[in-house]
Amino acid sequence: MLGANDGIVSVAGVAVGVAGATPDRAAIVVAGVAALVAGALSMAGGEYVSVSTQRDTEQAALRLEKYELETMPEAEEKELAGIYEEKGLSPGLAAEVAHELTQNDALEAHAEAELGIDPDQLTSPWHAAWASLAAFVVGALLPLLAIALPGVSVRVWSCAAAVLVGLVLTGVVSARLGNADVRRAVTRNVGVGALTMLVTYLVGVLFGVTTG
Repeated sequence: MLGANDGIVSVAGVAVGVAGATPDRAAIVVAGVAALVAGALSMAGGEYVSVSTQRDTEQAALRLEKYELETMPEAEEKELAGIYEEKGLSPGLAAEVAHELTQNDALEAHAEAELGIDPDQLTSPWHAAWASLAAFVVGALLPLLAIALPGVSVRVWSCAAAVLVGLVLTGVVSARLGNADVRRAVTRNVGVGALTMLVTYLVGVLFGVTTG
């Protein structure tokens, strides 16, 4: 939802800004497509770098945990028991649980309890990058098509209407997924999108291209 939202707002801002500067459909479409491509690559690249850094950090923590389990297993098991004691188990039960989990899969048990990491479920940087790119492109196509297809007199209004509908939908979905307040999420989304389009349109008009 975040990628789609960014695609909607950023490309709408560029397209509406250029539409405020010139009625030339080709210029608007080229600017919108450029914004779509640049934004999608930026989102994908940023997500790849971010998740790669997170994955490297998690792998380093897992290597350290594995080393500690090999060199000081008793201390690690005692540390695991202490974690379960802090969660509310009695000392005896915590020690028993820690012992059984360590015997079953020491690295998985200790990584999940101490680090909050599942060794078998590390996030893929490539998966995250492609997901962000696809989400951005899907969102960006909405304002691009809405401003490229209609006639000159209605294209800005058409784009604005399509964008606001898209932002309402992404706000509702993101709020539902996160069990958040729907009205607040939608208001925030629509407010940011409307302000972006208003400002960029005024900038386009201010620095507009005169013809004739």
